[in-house]
Amino acid sequence: MRKSFILLLHTGFWVCYFGLIAIMLGVYYRSNPAGGSQAPRILNALKSLLLFAFIPSLISYCAYYTVLFPRYLIHKKIFLSIIHAVVISTAAAFVSYILIRYSIESGYMKDMDDAGRHGRSTALTVIVAMTFIGMITGIVALVIRGFINWFNEKKLKEALKERNHEMELALVKSKIDPHLLFNTINNIDALIIKDAVEASEYLNKLSDIMRFMLYETMAEKIQLSQEIEYIEKYISLQKIRTANANYIHFTVSGDVGNKSIAPMIFIPFIENAFKHTTNKKLENAISVNILITGEKIIMVCENKFDPRPRVQSINSGLGNELIQKRLQLIYADRHLLQINKNDELYSVHLTIHNG
Repeated sequence: MRKSFILLLHTGFWVCYFGLIAIMLGVYYRSNPAGGSQAPRILNALKSLLLFAFIPSLISYCAYYTVLFPRYLIHKKIFLSIIHAVVISTAAAFVSYILIRYSIESGYMKDMDDAGRHGRSTALTVIVAMTFIGMITGIVALVIRGFINWFNEKKLKEALKERNHEMELALVKSKIDPHLLFNTINNIDALIIKDAVEASEYLNKLSDIMRFMLYETMAEKIQLSQEIEYIEKYISLQKIRTANANYIHFTVSGDVGNKSIAPMIFIPFIENAFKHTTNKKLENAISVNILITGEKIIMVCENKFDPRPRVQSINSGLGNELIQKRLQLIYADRHLLQINKNDELYSVHLTIHNG
């Protein structure tokens, strides 16, 4: 919390405190009029307020704020807090009473006696009253200090949570990026033997993909059009290993516009589809559809797979756990992920609420 705001809290309390005392003083003198000049009586009253109300309050306020709260109350030492609170306020009352008794003329004591219950106040009564006043202001100090401490802890927790979020997200992403890159390099390596010229073209596309992964993905959000362009290049590279022109079906529907999205949100699901579709002669073995509406971005990725036991590990592809964790970190409460699997079809339906 800013020091200026803390100072404002303290100042606000003392302004209200003196304002209340001034009101009480005004009410008292209106209900107890006296002949002659009011100046001497008002002067004595101000002295009374200074020693009877302000001194014990100030001592208790400062001691509760700087000693009682940080040493005892914050550590939940309730019993010790109460004991020290009574001791502090009583000591402040004794100090104030000594000043009243020996530093103010007898006329002041008479005025203070008259302000009681129309009788002569004993020393014990005065000390008890000042102790009570000191404890009240001390409790206010504890409330203010507690509020400041709660606010600072809340801000610290938010900062730590944000930092932890960034570190966790970076860790997840660091596991995803190399995986995709290595698979793409392996595909180009297979093409070099067949057609060096075409392999060179795909190397240029790989260069674009690497540039995208190294630079564009550093940002929290990128243009949706960039993500789609990256997906198109990635699919183009994946087609290297098959001569089946209808192996994959990719469509984009709706107005891309200026919509933004976190980088590489869709590609891990598409990469898993290629990884687990073993029969490259199937028509429309993989289908990827991206639908853009006014408030949502929807991706549906479906792939056919061999249900035999040797590929039953489909659920553990580039860790669905990693992918889902990243989605939860970036789009908590703003996405819906549905994964379905039957005998021969694996489908992913991801909806992101954009905006």
